[in-house]
Amino acid sequence: MSLGLLLLATASSLSAVMAFAWLLQRRTGQSGWIDATWSFAIGAAGAFLALAPLDGGAPGARQVFVAAFAVAGAARLGLHIIVRSINAGEDPRYFELAVEWGADFPWRLFWFLQIQAGCAFLLSLALFLAARNPVAFPAPTDIAGAVILVSAIAGEAWSDATLARFRATRGPGRSVCMDGPWAWSRHPNYFFQWLNWVGFAVVAIDLSGAWPQGWLAMLAPAFMYWLLAHVSGVPPLEKHMLASRGDAFRAYQARVNVFFPGPQKRL
Repeated sequence: MSLGLLLLATASSLSAVMAFAWLLQRRTGQSGWIDATWSFAIGAAGAFLALAPLDGGAPGARQVFVAAFAVAGAARLGLHIIVRSINAGEDPRYFELAVEWGADFPWRLFWFLQIQAGCAFLLSLALFLAARNPVAFPAPTDIAGAVILVSAIAGEAWSDATLARFRATRGPGRSVCMDGPWAWSRHPNYFFQWLNWVGFAVVAIDLSGAWPQGWLAMLAPAFMYWLLAHVSGVPPLEKHMLASRGDAFRAYQARVNVFFPGPQKRL
């Protein structure tokens, strides 16, 4: 398979998958399926790009390594979103879009999801660059990347589990979770999701200079930070939390970092 055909097949498949996610949302009225599908799609596309036999040979150890982490992280997040959607109802971010777009919501959502397909394609290219790094495996960057990836997946799972437990057991007067990682970051799940892409970028880098294109994988964590911290993650969620939690969330904002974990501020 040629590289051009491989990339075309990946981009077309991601577009079709997100069109399917749009149909799911229209049939069920539940937007959680969108983010779950997007997560699964990135994992599948990344594994496909990592393992596809461009040279006709069997996949190498790094290709399998990257594909395994891509699938593991995507599957964990996607399944979590499905469970959360079933138990917690509509995602407030998509609810806000429905209110903002009004009668135009269905068709605008379709094109919004096609943009997400494009984003997924760009991210999957980082997995391709990591998997195709020609340096002998395992390199120091593979070991460092593995540590980061394990930390990211475990940290995101810890964040999600802590928030789910808070929602299930919170008592009167506790409207904002400040347990575990939520005491250090207002969005630790987003932070660890970003850290996951840092791990893949580290695997893509060849310090000897034989794979200079591997540095392009750094665009993935840069893009994810912009997306999560400034576009579709933090801003709409904080707007929702301010509207629903009021002064309790304002006090939380004043004490706890928005994205990168750190000690609480003294007031």
